[in-house]
Amino acid sequence: MKQKIRLVLRYLAALVLAVSILAPLLWMFLMSVSSAEDLTRIPLEWVPRHWDFSRYASLLTLQAGTPGALFLHALGNSLLVACGATVISLLLAIPAAYSFSRYPGRDGWLFGSLAIYMVPPVAFVLPLYFILEKLTLLNTHIGLILVYCSMILPFLTWMLKNQFDALPVDIEQASRLDGLRYWQVLLRITLPLAKPALGASAMFGWLLAWDEFFYALLFTNNINAQTLPVTIAGFTAGRATDDGLIAAVGILAAIPPLFIALWLQKTLVSGLTAGGSKG
Repeated sequence: MKQKIRLVLRYLAALVLAVSILAPLLWMFLMSVSSAEDLTRIPLEWVPRHWDFSRYASLLTLQAGTPGALFLHALGNSLLVACGATVISLLLAIPAAYSFSRYPGRDGWLFGSLAIYMVPPVAFVLPLYFILEKLTLLNTHIGLILVYCSMILPFLTWMLKNQFDALPVDIEQASRLDGLRYWQVLLRITLPLAKPALGASAMFGWLLAWDEFFYALLFTNNINAQTLPVTIAGFTAGRATDDGLIAAVGILAAIPPLFIALWLQKTLVSGLTAGGSKG
């Protein structure tokens, strides 16, 4: 009897969690396909009388003067900046985390970088602005990527260092006796075992760069490098705001993170399986 009650409570908790996550997305979708009359009708009707998908069509076209000209350009900027910052941060975080894990006594550097990571971003605005200005990197993709790397790299290093600490050192020592160099041990032995952590770190870094708004707002001034969060905020700046259009932008902006999460979920599962068989 107690097991049945626990099972029912478990399913109820899962149902509440699913509803709390999916209900806002469903409401945003209904807003995006509702006409202006449906959105302003009192009392409010949950299901629109007339389904209108014209907002999605306008957002998926590059024709000049349409919202899509801004949205698609900002979407490309966000994808480029988020992917670039994630790849560079991972390439730097992997050797840094491995050295912190395998060569004790350097934790002070790691904790110092984490302490800098916890400082409010507004404290770095002026130094970063002057540095980017001197390097002529304001309003550029490269400038944003470098700024995001400084934000993502310390935390990714900490995440990977903890994962490397949990891996057995005996396998690496045996590989060294077989004649492998340190970089070969890292590439052939350590990284395959740490594949789940690499997937989780990549997901964290990508989402952090994708959602970042503060630095993108300050260091970009036009559509050349402006990312999606800043562009979405621009859609709400007018006097006459189309709530349905903003909802459609939100739905489309959520699609890339969804695909990234699904893709990395497969990577995490395969990495756990590979790690278990090699152990």
